[in-house]
Amino acid sequence: MNNRITRWIPLAIVAAAAVGGYYAWMRFEKSDLPPGIASGNGRIEATEVDVSTKTAGRIRDILAQEGDFVRPGDVLARMDTLQLEAQRRQAEATLSQALIGVDTARSTVTQRQAEREAAAATVAQREASFDGAQRKLTRSEQLASSNVTTQQVLDDDRSNAESARAAVAAAKAQVAASDAAISTAKAQVIHQEAAVEAARASVASIEADLDDSTLKAVRPGRVQYRVAEPGEVLAAGGRVLNLVDLSDVYMTFFLPTAAAGRVAIGTDVRIVLDAAPQFAIPAKVAFVADVAQFTPKTVETEEERQKLMFRIKARIPQALLEKYIQQVKTGLPGMAYVRLDANAAWPATLPGVVQ
Repeated sequence: MNNRITRWIPLAIVAAAAVGGYYAWMRFEKSDLPPGIASGNGRIEATEVDVSTKTAGRIRDILAQEGDFVRPGDVLARMDTLQLEAQRRQAEATLSQALIGVDTARSTVTQRQAEREAAAATVAQREASFDGAQRKLTRSEQLASSNVTTQQVLDDDRSNAESARAAVAAAKAQVAASDAAISTAKAQVIHQEAAVEAARASVASIEADLDDSTLKAVRPGRVQYRVAEPGEVLAAGGRVLNLVDLSDVYMTFFLPTAAAGRVAIGTDVRIVLDAAPQFAIPAKVAFVADVAQFTPKTVETEEERQKLMFRIKARIPQALLEKYIQQVKTGLPGMAYVRLDANAAWPATLPGVVQ
């Protein structure tokens, strides 16, 4: 037992020395930074975008492979559209019927208006006949009072006048019926026009679904995963591909309370990647967390408050990303240097900035 303990003592001493050396190196590195400069370790990240189906269906083709670089408008996949095309033909046939219905309804309106004009002419004719019958009756009444004409003639004239009056009323009723028929025909036109708009909307909706059946890239990026394969049936919103948006690339790192409290949105940052230590990538602070990430259960002393770490996000300019879009990769570790003081000088050891 004593021999085992004796054998482990040198290893413990070496481990303690390594840990002590690490912390001494960290303190030395921190002390190397000029006043007004802070640094933190981080990793390059980017926004992920899922390319998904809008409607349920079967995948016909997937044209993108993992690792492919894509630009906005590039076709990534196509869904099977046989059912949608059949629905479009049906909607187009319904639209044709609705258009014919509009023409028929308008012809009916024209016909009803012609019938009204005929009814109005009949009213004028009947009123003229009634006027003549009324005048004849007046003359017959005068002659009958002088015993110049017979009572039979007077009775016949009265009957004719009443018949003419009734004919006028019937003709006016026909005009009123024609007006009602015209209103009904015009309502039918409005109904058919609404049916046309509904059919057009149905066609447009199906065409939009057909367009959405061709899945395209909306941002420049790189295909990270193929989540599905041709022939698979997906529900609405089913994922087909996962893209990394290379137009929104940033590094996330952490700073202690004292440094994070001095970081403002838009603060200058220099990123040095482990894979390319000869370059410094310019960036700007785009986000500062309002809640500490590493928080003890209780924070009672100033020393404990200094241990709180806040998440910082530094975004790389889009113009620079577009210039080196083929070289942009995510997941690369590195160091971020933040200028807390606008007048502070960058460390002399910092490499040249990428232009």
